Amino acid sequence: MSESTRRRSSAKPPGGPMGGPGGPPGMSMPGAKPKNFKGTLRRLTAYLKPHWMPLTGVLVAAILSTLFSILSPRILGLATDELFTSVTGGRDINFDYIFRLLLMLGGLYLFSSLFSYLQQYFISGVAQNTVYEMRQEVKGKLTRLPLRYYDRQTHGEVLSRVTNDMDNISTTLQQSLTQMITSIVTLVGVIVMMLTLSPLLTLITVLTIPLSLIVTIFVAKRSQKHFAGQQAALGRLNGHVEELYTGHPIVKAFGQERKAVQEFDTLNNELYDSGWKAQFISGTIMPLMNFVSNIGYVLICVVGGIMVTRGSIGIGGIQAFIQYARQFSQPITQLANISNIIQSAIASAERVFEVLDEQEEEDHLIQAQVIAADKGKGESTASAVGQAGTTQSAVAQILSPAARPGFRANVDFEHVQFGYKPDQLLIQDMNIHVEAGQTVAIVGPTGAGKTTLINLLMRFYELNGGRILIDSQDIKEWSRSELRSLFGMVLQDTWLFGGTIRDNIAYGREHATEAEIMQAAEAARADHFIRTLPEGYDTVLNEEASNISQGQKQLLTIARAILANPSILILDEATSSVDTRTEVLIQQAMNELMKGRTSFVIAHRLSTIRGADLILVMNHGEVIEQGTHEELLERGGFYADLYNSQFSGQTAG
Repeated sequence: MSESTRRRSSAKPPGGPMGGPGGPPGMSMPGAKPKNFKGTLRRLTAYLKPHWMPLTGVLVAAILSTLFSILSPRILGLATDELFTSVTGGRDINFDYIFRLLLMLGGLYLFSSLFSYLQQYFISGVAQNTVYEMRQEVKGKLTRLPLRYYDRQTHGEVLSRVTNDMDNISTTLQQSLTQMITSIVTLVGVIVMMLTLSPLLTLITVLTIPLSLIVTIFVAKRSQKHFAGQQAALGRLNGHVEELYTGHPIVKAFGQERKAVQEFDTLNNELYDSGWKAQFISGTIMPLMNFVSNIGYVLICVVGGIMVTRGSIGIGGIQAFIQYARQFSQPITQLANISNIIQSAIASAERVFEVLDEQEEEDHLIQAQVIAADKGKGESTASAVGQAGTTQSAVAQILSPAARPGFRANVDFEHVQFGYKPDQLLIQDMNIHVEAGQTVAIVGPTGAGKTTLINLLMRFYELNGGRILIDSQDIKEWSRSELRSLFGMVLQDTWLFGGTIRDNIAYGREHATEAEIMQAAEAARADHFIRTLPEGYDTVLNEEASNISQGQKQLLTIARAILANPSILILDEATSSVDTRTEVLIQQAMNELMKGRTSFVIAHRLSTIRGADLILVMNHGEVIEQGTHEELLERGGFYADLYNSQFSGQTAG
């Protein structure tokens, strides 16, 4: 199983990643409920503080919109009183007065709608800007997280936090925040208007609040854990779908469709159960709140009717009060509803903050090592290139090592210790010395720690002990970007992104010219097949780059490494996916590319590294033998047994 496949798997094998045993333990999914509701809410609120001006606009617009809306029942009550008094008093109806009241009412509705629009306009900007900033933070964080984090998380789980959880926060800020402000303003305004009409009826109405709060708290506590479970289940389901999509050919090849469907059904049922419980429990708030408000409504009607018969309040006043009573229960119901939505948003926010709180790669930058040469590495050779190909001098120029004054690329491992788990060291005491320009082959059985050694060299993981030196400089004294700019990598697992072939090759060097891209393709023996494609260098690769062969993909990754023109080269069985004839051509290009460079070659086919200057034989995280091919064969040790068994197997085949 390849390294990338292991990383995508949600069920991690017992062995560690990067070819080493004892990998990191699987990361558990988020808990059933937020661990720190108040802290998460306070942290989420902090993102809104920079937007206090538009939030002030939202508050002002909400107050004015609600104020105009609240005044409407009182005006309707005045019109009702005029009609009732005129009819019962036996006088003519004052239609001019009623018409003026209706005009005033129309103006209030118009201004209420206008400020409601302004309120929505401001809150949209606040919500989108806030989530934009959070997405920027998360994106930056993901680039700074160590590989150890991605070893413990499935891709689908990371995507769920970045997309689903972030969208949930965005929706809550967009809709619930403005509803909460409006509800609070409406609640306060309605209470004031009710007090002006009848303190007694207002007291009856307010007495329903404690009962409403009890109902809200009771339901919210029970729905909160299910909303968190719903988001966690969604993350697991996304991870499973992403894994099956990328590995669909393997699933079909081994006839595991039924098992895949069963696993999907299990995860889908978990999501269904969590979602059903969350929605059902939260949905009970509305009927319960309506029941409470209807009790208050009945009491108001009975007491209000008695007050009208006694003349302590007019018929229009009781009509207005009944409308206010209805408006009074509405914001309470909305706040109860919003509380459930906020439960879901807080659960999502906590999952996002868990990503932001993950420990980043430690740089321990003592003194930034300034690398004098620009990543451009060399002068442009456009004049040496024709439309159909490159000249030998141009190819030779791009294959020359990058000019770094005073830099030689000696590499030393001194008493290196490392383990994916702190209490289980894979590498106990590794000591290696590599001279500048040497080609070092690393061989050994699966799980010996070959790729782990390379990842330590590039600081994808931090050491548990010892140090790694490049030109007598501890790699911890380099920034990661400077350190990794020294390396060029060609891995067994090809990675190409959706885009043109030109862009994929140019990924190896920023601001590469057209001529340099073609030179790199020529040197990698890829130029010929590229020109046979209908669109040539403008051919667009799909997401999985499945519109070209595996061997052609490998050629493009080699061209990308050639264009990067690194000082230290890393090859992880770079020719394993090509046919024998293409392998010979690529090996020629690799030999040219490795000249003058310190090169590390992870080899599975030992016949390809017989000419290496130094061969490191690894087993169980230890370098058990080192020397040239001839020296190791003469010793008759582990390497000789490995080589002879492989050669015998090939002969027998």
